[in-house]
Amino acid sequence: MKTKLTLLTLVLLAARATALTPAELQRITFDQHIGQIVSRDLRFRDSRGEPVGLGEYFGDKPTLLVLGYYRCPMLCTLMSDGMIASLQELRLSAGRDFQIVNVSIDPSERPELAAAKKIEYLKQYSRTGAEEGWHFLVGDKNSIAQLANETGFRFAYDSSSGEFAHPTGFIVLTPDGKISRYLLGVRFDARELQAAIAAAANRQEGSRIKQLVLICFHYNPITGKYGAFIMNVLRLSSVLTVIALVAVIVRLARQRPRTVTP
Repeated sequence: MKTKLTLLTLVLLAARATALTPAELQRITFDQHIGQIVSRDLRFRDSRGEPVGLGEYFGDKPTLLVLGYYRCPMLCTLMSDGMIASLQELRLSAGRDFQIVNVSIDPSERPELAAAKKIEYLKQYSRTGAEEGWHFLVGDKNSIAQLANETGFRFAYDSSSGEFAHPTGFIVLTPDGKISRYLLGVRFDARELQAAIAAAANRQEGSRIKQLVLICFHYNPITGKYGAFIMNVLRLSSVLTVIALVAVIVRLARQRPRTVTP
């Protein structure tokens, strides 16, 4: 029994030391900063490796600002697929009517990865002129942190998996870089998206919307599957539970009074 408790303690300590706790995961969300102006002077590098200021993408068109990371194995791809599917239903086009700016929250990602992701998404979107209106950026820790803070994008790094926990969705900015609206989740109504872009083009501010509990992390609420680390902990916990039950049964059997034969 003592061995079982020791093993379970080690498992729980390992999980606490390397994985995000439920309390930490509850803080992974969008704090919706409607009306916040995003700093124009934040510095990043584009998919060609050239230094750029975020304000270079502001001007006369709205901007869809997408935060995530390019090697993300979970909901990022589903969210991007959902966004592109909605964009394909619009008469509006990226480059002509609005900009899209993807920014990686992983400071270790390089422009080469951003370039590969740009090729992938442009091919999927398949609209003439989109190449000049869809930008993929990487940056250092400080620029990423400031942009995330200004947009209310709460995320955290999990050292056990080497992945980031972050909310899913994107932000609609007015031409001058003010937050107009948030669109959250992984699927987006085309009419709602068009209305959000039109409102941003007119420099109108939307209202806060209800949060969706969709976090890009160990548990994927779309597939209902857990990541390898969580599954291993659950499996080991199950084994320890069985061991505990067997130990209890054996102990009770030994304590059972023996029948004395007269």
